[in-house]
Amino acid sequence: MLLLSISKKTLIAALVFTLAGLFTVTLVPSIEVAWVMGVLYLTIFLFVFEVVGVDVAAILVMVILGLTTLFAPAMGLEKGLVDNQHLFNGFASNAVISIIAVMIIGAGLDKTGIMSKMAVLIMKVGGTSEKRIIPIISSTVGIISSFMQNVGAAALFIPVVSRISARSGLPLSRLLMPMGFCAILGGTVTMVGSSPLILLNDLMMNSNTMLSPENQMEPWGLFSVTPVGLALVGTGILYFVIAGRLVLPTSGGKGALAVSPMDYFQEIYGLDYVLCVVSLPKKTKMDGHTLFDVEHDVDHHKIRVIAATRLTGQVVMGHTGMDRDFLLKSGMQLGVMGIKEEIDDWAKKWGCKIHKDLGVFSEALSDTHAGIAEVVIPPGSNMIGKSARDVWLRKQTGISMVGLHRNGKTMQEGDGIRALPLQAGDTLVVHTSWESLSRLEKDNRNFLVVTSEYPKDELRPHKVGWAGIFFVIALSMVLFTELRLSVSLLTGALGMIISGVLNIDEAYEAVSWKTVFLLASLIPLGGAVETSGTAAWIASGVLDALGGDTPIWVLQSAIAVLSTFFTLVMSNVGATVLLVPLAINIAVGAGADPAVFALTVALATSNSFLIPTHQVNALIMGPAGYRVADFMRAGGVMTILFLVVLMLSMGMFF
Repeated sequence: MLLLSISKKTLIAALVFTLAGLFTVTLVPSIEVAWVMGVLYLTIFLFVFEVVGVDVAAILVMVILGLTTLFAPAMGLEKGLVDNQHLFNGFASNAVISIIAVMIIGAGLDKTGIMSKMAVLIMKVGGTSEKRIIPIISSTVGIISSFMQNVGAAALFIPVVSRISARSGLPLSRLLMPMGFCAILGGTVTMVGSSPLILLNDLMMNSNTMLSPENQMEPWGLFSVTPVGLALVGTGILYFVIAGRLVLPTSGGKGALAVSPMDYFQEIYGLDYVLCVVSLPKKTKMDGHTLFDVEHDVDHHKIRVIAATRLTGQVVMGHTGMDRDFLLKSGMQLGVMGIKEEIDDWAKKWGCKIHKDLGVFSEALSDTHAGIAEVVIPPGSNMIGKSARDVWLRKQTGISMVGLHRNGKTMQEGDGIRALPLQAGDTLVVHTSWESLSRLEKDNRNFLVVTSEYPKDELRPHKVGWAGIFFVIALSMVLFTELRLSVSLLTGALGMIISGVLNIDEAYEAVSWKTVFLLASLIPLGGAVETSGTAAWIASGVLDALGGDTPIWVLQSAIAVLSTFFTLVMSNVGATVLLVPLAINIAVGAGADPAVFALTVALATSNSFLIPTHQVNALIMGPAGYRVADFMRAGGVMTILFLVVLMLSMGMFF
């Protein structure tokens, strides 16, 4: 089935990569390097064209490396490319355990409701001035993302920014991009701010086994990179303060206030919907039909049934018993949402009567119990590639999709939105009970609830003290002890669980296992590139091509540009694993500091602003209604500024 779904473009690319691999075989110094180059070509191809998910691609590459032990004689090798006794060491690596711990700590801080309090504080300090609010939001997110995964920091702040937008009247599109960019930049402030930086020391220590004593590298400390990171974050903030009015889109509306949603969604998404109640008289044509039949009639009426009554008078919504197979009978009443004219035509066709008030639904559909909300599909969601119909979204989650916003376009009822496979960054406009929305908010791996102001209880504000204590403990252990980073951070994560800030199930849910498997599965590839001599061979070729008198800063800049390109077309983790061994060998060959070149790679893989391939950019695209052109306009300048400031600050501090 997978082969049938591959496009002609992908097949042509596969042929090009195959030919490139065959040509490379004629140049390599050994059969071992030839096979590693073949695996590298395969990895890059899978990552760029996304034949399978990046995590699946990484696992596939790891398994292939393991199988080379079995097929070594047939491949002309004395032994496999990676020792099978160490193939899965990545899952127990310092980097992987550190990332897991950082995710749990970040989730613990979120559970205390501290983000909502932060929104109030930002509004109090920044008022409603764009030039004041942007630097406050951006610097706050930058600081937070320096101690947790940047996509997690961005996810936490989207509801905060939405609330600020609603209260200040500023378009959401003028606030989310600065926030998102600074979340990415904040990952460069400490060595635990992004996956590449967490991984870097492990890659360097692995490379040390192949280096001479005089070229041995010392691991970077937690704040070793802070001066460079702060310079990058400061550049991002100044860029949007000075040039924001020129590069940021003015469309995108205001953040959602769920207690009075209709005007908001009419303005932002053009969904001119009304809520009506219709009753099914004895002679209705609906009698004996299912909900699916009447919502998808041949006339394609743009309506959505969001509530119904049983003959007993019980009101049902979504997960409480209403799904596509719900059988309609005379005497029932339906809560219907859609365009007024469409509802009129639909009711007339099916022989139903429209009521002027909510009647029996006055409690269940009141603003205090239900309303319209925005939900974003985040990167890594299990919903990606599936439609609402595939997963029985209304029945399983209690949310009824009434609109879908993608790439600057809003699709409505009647446009087949429930049969459309979902993509990362899609914004679902849904009607839901606040109880269902609160429950959905906990499933932040699959759904990101943007709507923040709806009636709900604070999660665990009484645990904010414990969350702060264990965060400080973890940070202090990192700074003032010789313990490994993973042990220090895991202490803080475990403290969150023991103190009740999180329960163990919430801790497991906080971990992006896709990221974990991606990172752990690529570590053996990095080792193979290093130990086989592949990195040294490529580095030698690069140095020969540039000439022996090339200045160090030119080589370092070339590494930064190459890293920027790779991170735009593949994951930043993948780019780091592939390029760090190469950068180290180029530095050794040129007489430069290999640790600085390795750090350049890990930092430059955060230079992902030009197109929305980074998880943070994909996350903010839907809620603000950004288009690819918006990222190219604002991100193009940011990409150049990043490279210039990176090289200047690296030269100044290292």
